[in-house]
Amino acid sequence: MINFRLEILNMKKLYKFLLNKLPRPLLIRLSYPFKLIAPLLYKGDNVECPCCGRSFSKFLSYGADVVHRDNVLCPYDLTLERHRLMWLYLKDHSNFFTAKHLDVLHIAPEQCFHSGFKKQKNLNYLTGDLVSPIADMHFDLHAIPLEDNKFDVIFCNHVMEHVEDAIQCMSELYRVMRPGGWGIMQVPQDTNRSITYEDPTITSPEEREKHFRQKDHVRLFGMDYPDWLRKVGFEVETFDKESNYSKELRERYRLMESEILYIVRKEK
Repeated sequence: MINFRLEILNMKKLYKFLLNKLPRPLLIRLSYPFKLIAPLLYKGDNVECPCCGRSFSKFLSYGADVVHRDNVLCPYDLTLERHRLMWLYLKDHSNFFTAKHLDVLHIAPEQCFHSGFKKQKNLNYLTGDLVSPIADMHFDLHAIPLEDNKFDVIFCNHVMEHVEDAIQCMSELYRVMRPGGWGIMQVPQDTNRSITYEDPTITSPEEREKHFRQKDHVRLFGMDYPDWLRKVGFEVETFDKESNYSKELRERYRLMESEILYIVRKEK
């Protein structure tokens, strides 16, 4: 029994190490076999992932040293706090699952959503990314190779902190969204900072992690993030999770209390 527990502990340590060291495309490929043993390693009922419907003793930790967080990553479908909040909004407060037909563009598709959205019969679902192995198309977001006014719904989460010109990328997403369309475009956001922090002279991975929270980030958005979205034409509204989900439920789902979910819309 002691040896079995040590094996489990070592496996958890290995997974944590790989999660924080390996490049994203490789992590996506390696995550599939891990899903087969995760329910055994984390059996319990203290936390619940609304996306996969499974409960666990706890979630995995996640993040680099600067923003490392405990008990946040679902060991089965790899959802983080932002994914679970987005799922709840889509399920309970949108027509994403009930509309007869939606043309959807998903940039940098999250693995936890990808296969399920692909199977939805009401969606014409297209994914795009620069390098992701699960994306349908590979392109630079600064120049999307698709026609104007094409999509009813667009998802593009945790991308704008990576790109050289965020306004140009937002403009491209606005261009390909249909009038009357809507989307979710989350970013890491420092809610204690009023103005987005950028400094193009910060180029080393170590300094970027220190200043922008991750080695491949080029900015840290502040509370002015909605103004960036409005600048390219989007209407922006805030989803109030506190009035829709109790504190007990938010804790069970391990939602991030400081996270703000923004819904963008293109005027009809």
